Amino acid sequence: MKNITLQFKKKYEAKEPISVLTCYDYTFAKLFNETDIDCLLVGDSLGMVIQGNDSTLPVTLDEIIYHTKAVCKGAPSKTIIADLPFLSYQTSVEEGIRSAGRILKETNASCIKLEGDSDLILEQTKRMTEAGIPVFAHLGLTPQSVHTLGGHRVQGKTESSQTRMIQKARELTEAGAFALLLEMIPEELGKKITESISIPTIGIGAGRYTSGQVLVMQDVLGLNPDFAPKFLKKYANLAEAVKTAANLYHKEVSKGEFPSDTNVFS
Repeated sequence: MKNITLQFKKKYEAKEPISVLTCYDYTFAKLFNETDIDCLLVGDSLGMVIQGNDSTLPVTLDEIIYHTKAVCKGAPSKTIIADLPFLSYQTSVEEGIRSAGRILKETNASCIKLEGDSDLILEQTKRMTEAGIPVFAHLGLTPQSVHTLGGHRVQGKTESSQTRMIQKARELTEAGAFALLLEMIPEELGKKITESISIPTIGIGAGRYTSGQVLVMQDVLGLNPDFAPKFLKKYANLAEAVKTAANLYHKEVSKGEFPSDTNVFS
């Protein structure tokens, strides 16, 4: 298990941007383990990009643990962040600690991430930190609250909501969070929050002034051509490469070209 708190602190103090990428399986984790990416996040976004749901809400704690185990095996050199899924911590402080404890006990994850800024979340952040569980906080668009937020919309657009988010960021810092994810907020607000707290901020659609960035693996690799929000930059077009390879395989099987002499046993 890596000391993610120390790693983030060192990069933050050195003013070196932190790169985070989501990952959900052993094969991609093994590839990312051989890259310069700082951290891998096993996000409950797997509910959408792996399971095909329209939100993160159906993801269970057991599923997060399953995927986190696989990622940790594939990327032993990376720090691994694991999401606490919906209803694994919102019911009570004790339930949240048990859920977080299961993740750390049953996987090799470095920390957990939870969403929100309620009094319960603040108390959980404090208690988990005291129990030795590093907490990665999350403000802005919090997907587990998508129904109360009115969908996947930019948050913090009014003066009152911005003031509240800055205050909650400070409270989460005081409660012991070692880092804060900011999702889909105006760039200026991302800058203000980053400047007002003493822990790193990791942005996704939060502008250029956060301490680092996170994106979903499938989006970075261009595996979902139909998904192109403003905050996303695609660094590859693997969707076409995958389809080309599959069609070539089909063609060779259909023509009897595969398997060839080199692919059979004597």
